Amino acid sequence: MLQSDDFDNLSPADLRLLIRQKDPRIKTTTGLANGYQQANVVILPKNLANDFEAFCRSNPAPLPLLYRSQLGETSCQPLARHADIRTDISQYCVYEDGRLVKTVSSLQSYSHQPRSPPEQQAEHPGTWAHMVCFYLGCSFGFEGKLKDAGVPVRNVEQGRNVSMYRTAVRCVPAGVFSCPLVVTMRPVPAALLDAAVRVTYLSPLAHGAPVHIGDPALLGIQDLSRPDYGEAVELQPGDVTVFWACGVTAIEAILSSKPPLAFSHSPGCMFLTDVPDSPCSTITQPSDTKPSPELSPLCFQVSQNPLLYSLVSQATAVKIRQLETIIGDDPGERGIRALFVQDELLRSCLALSHSSSVAITTGFPTHYMHSPPDETDGPPGAIAMATMLLSLGKRVTMVTDRRALEMNRAIIDEAVRTGVLSAAVPLVTFEDSGPDAALHFLCHHGDPNKPRFDHLVAIERSGRAADGNYYNMRGVNIKHLVDPVDDLFIAAKHIPGISTTGIGDGGNELGMGKVKEKVQSLMPKGSLIACDVPADFAITAGVSNWGGYAVACGLYLLHTCPSHRRYLKRGLGLEPVTPTEQLQAWTANLPSVEKEESFLSTLVKFGIRSGKTGHLAMEVDGLTFHPTHSDIITRLLEVTGSCSTPPPDC
Repeated sequence: MLQSDDFDNLSPADLRLLIRQKDPRIKTTTGLANGYQQANVVILPKNLANDFEAFCRSNPAPLPLLYRSQLGETSCQPLARHADIRTDISQYCVYEDGRLVKTVSSLQSYSHQPRSPPEQQAEHPGTWAHMVCFYLGCSFGFEGKLKDAGVPVRNVEQGRNVSMYRTAVRCVPAGVFSCPLVVTMRPVPAALLDAAVRVTYLSPLAHGAPVHIGDPALLGIQDLSRPDYGEAVELQPGDVTVFWACGVTAIEAILSSKPPLAFSHSPGCMFLTDVPDSPCSTITQPSDTKPSPELSPLCFQVSQNPLLYSLVSQATAVKIRQLETIIGDDPGERGIRALFVQDELLRSCLALSHSSSVAITTGFPTHYMHSPPDETDGPPGAIAMATMLLSLGKRVTMVTDRRALEMNRAIIDEAVRTGVLSAAVPLVTFEDSGPDAALHFLCHHGDPNKPRFDHLVAIERSGRAADGNYYNMRGVNIKHLVDPVDDLFIAAKHIPGISTTGIGDGGNELGMGKVKEKVQSLMPKGSLIACDVPADFAITAGVSNWGGYAVACGLYLLHTCPSHRRYLKRGLGLEPVTPTEQLQAWTANLPSVEKEESFLSTLVKFGIRSGKTGHLAMEVDGLTFHPTHSDIITRLLEVTGSCSTPPPDC
């Protein structure tokens, strides 16, 4: 195969001439014409052209439309001078009725009119004069930039065509076109993921940033060694599989729509354009696809089993970090800042954003001498998260202690009635009924391949200490009041696809086992009370409720972040901004001073007391709602509220 360094000084026009001359060294165009855009090419009958253009507009990541030709046009002046699409690709595919019938090195033979009466020639499907060419961006265009950024391009290193896979993800249909998304895979060292994401984001007309990073099975790809197109590329130690949307999706569209005659490039054999691959490309580009520095994505790992990374814009990451700083306030002077771990809030929100079914648990019976023994910290934050998750289309289940089942059911009903909670959620209990109880609770029929939930959240929930007991901050054992919900978090560690979050403010809460050593050495009575059960993400806050409010705000910010929304949707069916009605619904389900004050009043009516003082009053952890808690909520909303309308950089 042609090596790119053999022709580093040749222009795209020079290379097109070699292709036109059938130079046998050019098998694929990967690694060629670095710094210039390459194009996928699809040629269709005119009666399908409008549908296909709509299909491209609906699926911009796999099908970035560079140019649509005039009827019968063989040149493409906006992309390349002195080009002829019939000869300037090294290999073409020919399709009849949706079947690949052959590959050819030229399409000139299809330019001649068939021998038939003039009145029939006009609509003859084999007449070039009635075909339309579509030129679509290609990821080969950014491979040179990856190399310049120090990111190895394994397919070029190995002298192979890039690996391309048909996924289980369906494109947004348009007219007669409906097909699965096709992706390219390039292995990238984990330490260079941010660089790879940043470089490719700057090439939106070459498919832009990745649409998936991590386990191929999450795209429905079962065997990397057997690509549907191209060649298998070997991973090196430390590599992560990174997937970009691919223009070969257009070939799948041809196969599914079954036109009487159609042509395409052969996968890996692209059309070389004269257009530099840069954000300032001369190609007409919709304003909503132009890269913006604020939207440049950052990459974060959110799951190890299965391996999953997510993307978020720099601007949104800054805002969520501001939320994290706000909830780190410590007016009760408990030393909570010592337990802080950078970006736990951001990573938890990203994992929750990818989830579909979330179980939330709360309840800390610190007031063992009272009935009920529960405190006002925990339930407000749990309800705030639940109502935002519901508004985002997630399924939510609440898990409580059996002793508190009826009371919490009544509290949820009241929260719905007063508009604090957007809709009723199932309320369930978990008890230790045997060695497999947690597995059967978390998974359908106890099958770890069929989890009921993909995320568990504990907020201000009593956490099991190393000795098996449960302690309040005074060191009193309250095990008799607590059901073993910790077992769910322990079991989740061994079930692929379930992530966990713990939110706490003292270190004795479920999930805070992730920072156990800090709790033991830095918190009062830490060696006794420290929770021994970790969560994947441990969010620390001055008051746990604040952590719940911040998660709700963080989820809102993610779903109004174009970079994150694009990644969630694999670049398919995107609107430039969030629809107004949807945005209004999400905004209405954010926590607010009014809603949180109303819900705290409800808890007090049910006899639930402040954690630190035991007062039956409008306070949480000894801090009155006004001004302390109301001020925190206002500050969180000020950060979040700057995205109340959908500017392009939120």
